Amino acid sequence: MNTKTTKAIYWIGAIFISLWFGASGFFELTKNPIVWDITVQLGYPPHFIYILGVAKLTGIIVLLTPDKLLRLKEWVFAGIFFDIIFAFFSKLSVLPPSAAIDAVVAFIIISVTYVMFRKLYPATYTRVSAN
Repeated sequence: MNTKTTKAIYWIGAIFISLWFGASGFFELTKNPIVWDITVQLGYPPHFIYILGVAKLTGIIVLLTPDKLLRLKEWVFAGIFFDIIFAFFSKLSVLPPSAAIDAVVAFIIISVTYVMFRKLYPATYTRVSAN
């Protein structure tokens, strides 16, 4: 796969995830009844919902910053993965299995996006000498 295709896949995934998580974060901060009712039904306390909203909106700003903040983007990807995994298992424990389909779709999209991110920005490791 060439770099142009890799970049296109990465940016399509990053924009889609940003729209998805941006809307979710916005709805959490504005106390949208649909988002709040489901999140409370899953057993999360109200103060956590605000924290999650702020984290999502901050994360998408980092994710959409081109060619910068690469280490911080790693943390954003990790946070999104954790959010999706927790949402998936929370929904499975409280709601019907069909309610967790969105988490599966989000997991696939963020996984492909992360693989493209790693292709564009390979991790470099430096050896620390023991002096």
